[in-house]
Amino acid sequence: MSEDSVGLAAVTLLGVLEQVYFSLQVIYARRKFKVPPPSTAGPPAFERIFRAQVNCSEYFPIFIIVLWISGVFFSEALSCLCGLLYIYARVRYFQGYSESAEGRLDPLYSSARVLWLLIWFCGLGVLLSFCRVYLKLDLIKGLCAALGLV
Repeated sequence: MSEDSVGLAAVTLLGVLEQVYFSLQVIYARRKFKVPPPSTAGPPAFERIFRAQVNCSEYFPIFIIVLWISGVFFSEALSCLCGLLYIYARVRYFQGYSESAEGRLDPLYSSARVLWLLIWFCGLGVLLSFCRVYLKLDLIKGLCAALGLV
């Protein structure tokens, strides 16, 4: 079983390391701008870094859940590819937001599109599996037969 999901596990680990990196950036910014915990107010440059980290952390559970559901029920390869795109978009988001509030927008939209694609993959994968397991109806096989591909 463990080898069956190694791609998903690798992308998950990469995502976790990204979250660690973002958290460390907040620690460094606290030191640089002399903002002691638990304060979250400080110079705008600190607040942007802090908000970027918090925003990324807020979306991380959603990302991990849809990554795994999509990977298990739809396609591990496509899910991993989407996961890597999401992680890349979040790095760009963090970097952009750290520089300016407007710098976060394009990567934010990119990461949102990837999340919605993963959610769509989840829904499709779960629907196809539900039909196959509980209704004994293989929709993919039926579609292929209808198109004369079988």
